[in-house]
Amino acid sequence: MTGRSLRPTLEEVAARAGVGRGTVSRVVNGSPRVSAQAREAVLKAIDELGYVPNRAARTLVTRRTDTVALVVAESDQRLFGEPYFAGIIRGISNGLGDTGLQLLLALARSPDEYARLEHYLTTQHVDGVLLTSLHAEDPLPAKLEANGVPTVLGGRPPGLSPVSYVDVDNRLGAREAVGHLISGGRRRIATIAGPQDMGVGLDRLAGYREALAEAGLPELVAYGDFGEASGIAAAEELLTREPSLDAVFAADDPMALGALRVLHRHGRRVPDDVAVMGFDDSAAAPLADPPLSTVHQAPDEMGREMARLLVSRIRGEHLEDPVVILQPYLVLRESA
Repeated sequence: MTGRSLRPTLEEVAARAGVGRGTVSRVVNGSPRVSAQAREAVLKAIDELGYVPNRAARTLVTRRTDTVALVVAESDQRLFGEPYFAGIIRGISNGLGDTGLQLLLALARSPDEYARLEHYLTTQHVDGVLLTSLHAEDPLPAKLEANGVPTVLGGRPPGLSPVSYVDVDNRLGAREAVGHLISGGRRRIATIAGPQDMGVGLDRLAGYREALAEAGLPELVAYGDFGEASGIAAAEELLTREPSLDAVFAADDPMALGALRVLHRHGRRVPDDVAVMGFDDSAAAPLADPPLSTVHQAPDEMGREMARLLVSRIRGEHLEDPVVILQPYLVLRESA
């Protein structure tokens, strides 16, 4: 081909439409300051020539990238092995579906990666950031906001007061789960708590303690990291410390599934000898042996709400409530 570039230019669109270059630019960028006749001519020329706007050049003018980042500060094993994260990502993707915004997934698995990611996110590469699975006093949310990058968190880390976040009422969910065990006659109720540098870990342990205190029952606590292997280790520890325990509340389903494995191995019948409750209502819960009673939360809904809040902040819209707390509920199956 000769006489014109392989990729149509803005000038070629203007010539075909019989308008100035500025008019084409305004149409491409959605400006209302264009007559209906000129807009129609430009759109027709774009269609005939197959013109694709230069995103990099548009970014320089509008300072918009049409990209948002989801930052997950977890290992590959947790991100791809636990259904909670798949639900969050699916919900966010659905929430961004008709906004024209692209989703960038960013993993931060080491301090060096985190530092590089912080530099990338605060230097105008994205229009907004979603963060989930944050640990105590993480500096990234405050640094993003200080640099003018709209930010929404999934969960509220301890020690932080974020501008906008979406969470589940974890304390209520845990309290209701333990309350169900108590109402079933259980009196030696253990918990496998989550990490105590995460809001979700703190809140679910607090709900467990509140329910036991109200009933005048003693605590029995072991700690895990929300993974199944840690649930196995914690359940072994609990059985060693209190062989007569009659119930286990695990702060998430993978740890509860680990506890079920240990109880089976030790010959404890579930729920006859030991009742087990989880928290998540993951896809694996109804497939467990026996099917796992748990607390339902909706990571898809959390993701959609995170996306909704972020899009509103990017557009400069006023948010009546920049914090959304979703309500959990019990799903009772055969394990408790």
